[in-house]
Amino acid sequence: MADAAITVEGAEKTYGDKKALNGLDLTVARGTVHGVLGPNGAGKTTLVRVLSTLLRPDAGRVEVAGHDVVREAYAVRLRIGLLGQHAALDEELGGRQNLELFGRLHHLGARRARARAGELLERFGLADTGRKAVRQYSGGMRRRLDLAASLITEPEVLFLDEPTTGLDPRGRAEVWSSVRSLVGGGTTVLLTTQYLEEADQLADRISVVDAGRVIAEGTADELKAEAGGDRIDVVLRDAGQLGAAVALLPLTGIGVDADRRLLSAPVTDRMEALSGVVRALHEAGIEAEDVALRRPTLDEVFLHLTGDDRRVKETA
Repeated sequence: MADAAITVEGAEKTYGDKKALNGLDLTVARGTVHGVLGPNGAGKTTLVRVLSTLLRPDAGRVEVAGHDVVREAYAVRLRIGLLGQHAALDEELGGRQNLELFGRLHHLGARRARARAGELLERFGLADTGRKAVRQYSGGMRRRLDLAASLITEPEVLFLDEPTTGLDPRGRAEVWSSVRSLVGGGTTVLLTTQYLEEADQLADRISVVDAGRVIAEGTADELKAEAGGDRIDVVLRDAGQLGAAVALLPLTGIGVDADRRLLSAPVTDRMEALSGVVRALHEAGIEAEDVALRRPTLDEVFLHLTGDDRRVKETA
C-alpha cells in the first residue's frame, strides 16, 4: 500500500513458550486513526513496542513511515512519537519545564525547545498552567501534557498505548479532542485501547487482535454488521409476560434477559419490524416500557469476535 504509514507482514515475537505476536498483519493508512482492540495478553503492547523499535521482531516485515524498524531503527525513531500507558513526566517540574526538558533530550537546542514548549502548551490548552507543578495537575491535564511531550519533535506517526486508562469521562474527552486535532493536522495515530467507546469515537478503521493475530478488521460499522447487524430491543413492564411475548412476536432468534425484562432479536427491515412488534404487543395487551432499534455496540463485537460472547441466551 503506497500511502501506508505502517506496514506489518507476518510479525512474530516470542517470550519463552508464549507467542505474543503470531504472524500478525496490519496496514495503517497515512493521516488516519487506526484502533487496535484486544483482551489483555492479546499482543497489543508488544505490537506497539515493536513498531516503536523498543523490541525487535523475531520474524516478519515491519515498516513505519517507510523505514524498516530493524535495519533503519534510528530513522524510524526520528519520525515517531509514543505515549505509553503511564505518564513519563517529572511531578515536581512545571508543564513548560517538562516540555523544554523533552526538547533538550531530543537535541532541539534551548531556543527551539522553549519555542516548541510554548506552541504545545497553547495547542493543548495548558498555556496558563505552564509554571504549575505537574503534581497539581488533574488526570486529564497530565495526560494532555504527556501527549504534548510525545509531539515535541512533530512526529509523522504517533503511537497511543491505552492513553486514557484511569481517566474520568471528562479527562478522556479532553484527550479525544486533542487526538482529533492531531489527525486533522496530518498525523497518523495508532491507538490501542480497551475502551470500546474510545475506538468507536476516534478510529477510522479498527483491527481486533487476539492471541497475537488480527482476527477482524474494518470500520466500526463494518465490524458491528459482522456481529449481527441491526437489532430490536423490547423491555416489558411485567417480566411474567416474557414467554407470551416471545411466542407472539413476528421475530426469529429472540434472546431473553429475564433480569432486565428484555427481549432482543436481529432484524433486517427496521421499520417493518418496529411496527410489527408494536402492533403485536398492543393487540395482545402486553405493555412495553421501551421498544428501540439499535446497532450492535463495539463491546458486543469485541466479545463476539474474541469468543467470549455473553449476550442474552437465544431461545427457539
